[in-house]
Amino acid sequence: MGRFEYFEHLADMGIVGWGASLAEAFEEAAKAMFNLIIDIDQVKPSQRLPIHCRAEDTEELFVEWLNQLLTEADINGLVLSRFRIDRITEKELHGWVEGERFDPQRHNPKVEVKAATYSGLAIGERDGEFFARCVVDI
Repeated sequence: MGRFEYFEHLADMGIVGWGASLAEAFEEAAKAMFNLIIDIDQVKPSQRLPIHCRAEDTEELFVEWLNQLLTEADINGLVLSRFRIDRITEKELHGWVEGERFDPQRHNPKVEVKAATYSGLAIGERDGEFFARCVVDI
């Protein structure tokens, strides 16, 4: 089962997703990022959006994934809480996300995440688990 964690980075915040697969590590990092914005446990997954990303390599794909999630949430006025990657290669992923319309009184906004960055970017495997990490601009 995956998990996520944070690490300090000057004025920004580092996120790390861990999982049994690369896809799960990406999903857990997305949870970490959105949990900075709101308490994801308070979000009802009532709306689903498809997600498709392409990039030149896996590291760029990770940053693209996170930034596309932020964009889709903003465009659709949603907060997201469930993330699923059905298919991932070195340069492409397909999946979906779920969330609901943002309600500031119920979702208790925390901080604004502006973007995922290439700072602190690392993807790999350690002790049989995959990880994906980067710094997000808050």
